[in-house]
Amino acid sequence: MADPDLPPVRDIPFADASGVEHTLSQFDGPVLVVNVASKCGMTPQYEQLEQLQRSYGERGFTVVGFPCNQFMGQEPGSIEQILEYCVSTWGVTFPVNDKIKVNGPNAHPLYKALKRTQDGHGKAGRVAWNFEKFLVLPDGSVKRFRPQQKPDDPEIVGEIEAALTR
Repeated sequence: MADPDLPPVRDIPFADASGVEHTLSQFDGPVLVVNVASKCGMTPQYEQLEQLQRSYGERGFTVVGFPCNQFMGQEPGSIEQILEYCVSTWGVTFPVNDKIKVNGPNAHPLYKALKRTQDGHGKAGRVAWNFEKFLVLPDGSVKRFRPQQKPDDPEIVGEIEAALTR
């Protein structure tokens, strides 16, 4: 159900790592929004996220990362430290934005909107952990994938490919 206080998900502003405001509507194709963390057991998903970016980026797909320190303090660094880690360790070329909160009363409006989306089991609500994935399609619809589902999972890749052929 749409929240009258929130604009469409693709029009909700967020700040990049430099503080410049953007929206998902600046990307023509599908966008995979992911809350990321540098000190998590799932951090190796950065490699798969980057591979998706390299495989599909030229066709209009973009991974968009949002560092979040809400899960056991697994993203404690400054945005400069996070960016350095992402680039030097994983070769990340996709946008990694300013740190945000994804749950609770101070959750970023983008995540307030995204969390309304049900996952494959019909469950919406709180982000479960680091590396939860939301595929935002050009029409504004959203597909949700829980953290344990790796970025290169055939279901996620299939949804990206289907979105790129629409």
